Amino acid sequence: MTHIDIYLDASGLDCPLPLLKAKQALNRMASGQVLQVLATDVGSWRDFEVFATQSGHALLLSEEQDASYRYLFQKK
Repeated sequence: MTHIDIYLDASGLDCPLPLLKAKQALNRMASGQVLQVLATDVGSWRDFEVFATQSGHALLLSEEQDASYRYLFQKK
């Protein structure tokens, strides 16, 4: 099981707010720390995949459950 350093609940927020809040959280974190993001915006699935590729942060997990999305990022 992955140790989670920061929890971000972006449930109920529409695009682009979940991604913006995740970026802000990652900016405050140390390298190697893990951020968990919870979101309900269906667009977050694509947004977070693209963001991970472009930013270099590792997307450790993307999962959908009951119209909710959970992501784990590890800061580069």
